[in-house]
Amino acid sequence: MSLARLQSRAPNGLDAPPVSVEIHLSGGLPSFAIVGLPEAAVRESRERVRSALINSGFDFPARRITAHLSGSIPIAEQTGGQSPLQRQERSFGRDLGDVYGQSFGVRSLEIAAAGGHSLMMVGPPGCGKTMLAERLAGILPDMTPGEALDTAAVYSVSHLGFDSRHWQRRPFRAPHHSASAAALVGGGPRVAPGEISLAHNGVLFLDELTEFSRHVLDQLREPLESGSVTLARAERTVRYPSRFQWVSAMNPCACGYNGDRSGRCRCTSEQVRRYQSRLSGPLIDRVDLHVRLQSVDPITLQADKPPSQSTAEVKHRVHSARERQLARTGCINACLTQKDLGHAARLDSTSQRFLEAAVRQLGLSLRGHYRILKVARTIADLEGVDTLGEEHLAEALQYRAMDQMNPGSLN
Repeated sequence: MSLARLQSRAPNGLDAPPVSVEIHLSGGLPSFAIVGLPEAAVRESRERVRSALINSGFDFPARRITAHLSGSIPIAEQTGGQSPLQRQERSFGRDLGDVYGQSFGVRSLEIAAAGGHSLMMVGPPGCGKTMLAERLAGILPDMTPGEALDTAAVYSVSHLGFDSRHWQRRPFRAPHHSASAAALVGGGPRVAPGEISLAHNGVLFLDELTEFSRHVLDQLREPLESGSVTLARAERTVRYPSRFQWVSAMNPCACGYNGDRSGRCRCTSEQVRRYQSRLSGPLIDRVDLHVRLQSVDPITLQADKPPSQSTAEVKHRVHSARERQLARTGCINACLTQKDLGHAARLDSTSQRFLEAAVRQLGLSLRGHYRILKVARTIADLEGVDTLGEEHLAEALQYRAMDQMNPGSLN
């Protein structure tokens, strides 16, 4: 018999994923090869196996020996050992009606979903940032067959593979802040897609944003604008789609409680500025919605529990707003070009003066100015109106928390 199979295990932290071992003997010059990306210790085991067999009184085969190792090891993305599948399953079925006391956060989530806008939430620990982010995918419109095929194609060439249970489900990716640039953007020996491509047509959530390497975060800038990423290697160049909705969360300072009603923060203004400067200005400038959240008072919440909106209710409004956008320009508001924006977001003289005064006061860049117009256009679409008014601009300006904390410092 020239082929033998056996099952073994591989050490991986506290886990021991199964590994299938196949040994094949064939004719030709005597050799011993191990394939299947073995680590150095496994490759060196060839001589130990040879010595063990000979010293045990067996004859070592003078044939061509090929040992093939195969297995599947899920790469953990979160602290606690959560696998990508577990994290994605966690985002399914989470209803927005479970969120109480964060009406401002829920409103910003609805606007982000309606226009495809990027969202950054700044607030103290435990205020609900992650809870909100995990519910964004649920209020997005259903995937079209074309979008589902594109996403399935990306997963089919990744280390995760495509799971038919997730057909037409928008992906929700939440890499840990220790992720490398290759893990986020893609690369490796097989030039595999990274997290930004695995989030294609879905949501990319970066929690604890300031804990990510600045170099890693800066890799997001081009994909956020172009919707794709090109990986150039010596052997080949690969292009992967990466049109995702970016959501991030961060604390306002190192202790996490700057500006919180509890008054627990003892950070100096210089410490706060240094903490926030971990993020580059050009990256922050690419965020449409900057939301400052406050912690929820449990006593007030119990005394006067506000009515909640279900995921289905919000999703219906989001779908209607997107239908208006597609009918008007053929794309969602987050993707409007400068030319399209001039047509879709015309302002009268009063609204124009109001916006110019706000831009000067906050020290916004030209890109920031256009992002306010895009958000205001989405707010008007949610109301079902065609004309942008001062009230739409005023609400859009509320979602520039980073500019209001440090006017002009990040643009």
